[in-house]
Amino acid sequence: MSTLVGMQLSGRYRLDAQIGAGGMSTVYRAFDQNLERRVAIKLLHREMQGDSDQLERFRREARAVAQLSHPHVVGVIDTGEDDNRPYIVFEYVEGETLKDRIRRLGRLPVDESLAYAIEIARALGSAHAHDIVHRDVKPQNVLLDPEGSAKVTDFGIARSLRDDGLTADGRVLGTTDYVSPEQALGHDVDGQSDIYSLGVVLFEMLTGDVPFHGENQIAVAMKHVREDLPDIQVLRPDVSATTAAVLDRMTDKDLSHRYPDVPALIADLEDALAIEAARSGTSTGEATAVIRTLPARTQRRLPFRMRHSIPLLAVLALVGVAVTIIVIVAGDVPERVVDRGTGAGRVESTPQGTRTVSVPRGSAQDYDPLGDEEEHGEEANRVVDRDDGTSWTTETYEAGIEGAGKEGVGIYVDARPEVEAVQIQVKTPKPGFKATIYAAPAGPVPKSVPEGWTKVGGGTVKDKDQRFKLDTGGESFRYYLVWITDLGDADSAAISEIRLFQEVPRR
Repeated sequence: MSTLVGMQLSGRYRLDAQIGAGGMSTVYRAFDQNLERRVAIKLLHREMQGDSDQLERFRREARAVAQLSHPHVVGVIDTGEDDNRPYIVFEYVEGETLKDRIRRLGRLPVDESLAYAIEIARALGSAHAHDIVHRDVKPQNVLLDPEGSAKVTDFGIARSLRDDGLTADGRVLGTTDYVSPEQALGHDVDGQSDIYSLGVVLFEMLTGDVPFHGENQIAVAMKHVREDLPDIQVLRPDVSATTAAVLDRMTDKDLSHRYPDVPALIADLEDALAIEAARSGTSTGEATAVIRTLPARTQRRLPFRMRHSIPLLAVLALVGVAVTIIVIVAGDVPERVVDRGTGAGRVESTPQGTRTVSVPRGSAQDYDPLGDEEEHGEEANRVVDRDDGTSWTTETYEAGIEGAGKEGVGIYVDARPEVEAVQIQVKTPKPGFKATIYAAPAGPVPKSVPEGWTKVGGGTVKDKDQRFKLDTGGESFRYYLVWITDLGDADSAAISEIRLFQEVPRR
């Protein structure tokens, strides 16, 4: 099928890149020119227009997901037709799929696996409450946003199996690696089928592989009908008996023994997560965020220090230390040499009278207006995650940025609503690149450099912890851009943290 990249749908949506394809439709990253934002568009294949069943299934997906408003479901924004070709507009989620993450890392940490299972289950619970059964739960249909949160997508065969079961040509609707026994046999299915499929996804997260392999899809489907899943504690000995029991019940072939509904499943998954976290004494990845959402009865299973990020005595101790430091600094402020505007701009320590600008996770964005508008956007929020061990990287430019026909590439931080920053800190694992710091006011992000941007500083990033003084002329700006113009001796640049500082108001 020929690509449609570059065309506009309904005079509004510009198709920028193909990001997925199936037998029924193609998914594009697109740009909504009315609202000036990225979206994802699922466009029905032209050859499907004459297939009334496929056309109805496509329209059914839009109607089904439009009913849902849930933080772990990819939402429908709009629907329409262009030249008699129907399309669905979804929110665009930066990041990778859960399948991509498993392929990249292999088996995931136990607590992280449970955390994703909880988020997916919460999404399915919302769908089931609206009488919508997904029927194709698999890690390929789970997107991980820049903050690590899971979002379920692709309700393309939702509610269709009650009518179709196995299609006339023997093709199973659903993916046989995750198909429930009753679905494989063409029986009517309900929410318990989604629970089984989610159990297989949890198994894959814990082991790095699906439970069954076969010569073809039907052979795999029949294994789901006839064979028990491999013992998770044999394959992953660090999994607790509680987690193993939950997984066994999720994937029980006897519907009377399987979880009857998602709320019952979620309660046990939450208990299992608390138990796993208590056993290890730590939490990893998305588990840290999900633990904060556990009900109070479940959180009581956790150690005190995991329920309370900083104990009271520690808070008092920190306050005492802070007061001492303030007294010392107030009495003995060292000389600091700082260059204004461009130039080296190195500052040995944070100047007196400044404070860090607080920006939320999700406030960073890659910036490549002179190329394909993509510069490892899925990594962008690593520069504001307060973790020096993670980095955003540019693409690889073997002939340098100029050799690629660009004047620069960059990444910006959204300091909403606006702030008069006086200093920027750029941390990097590999210094040596040159960067200009630009700022722009509230409103749409300028589409090119330097139009719309104000130059406020910059120079060579000589050290792993480089700071530049910013000269904003007393103005407040919303966006602060690190515009990389020279990679030095490297073929790429990496930034682990970007922090802004503003003056503390004088009383």
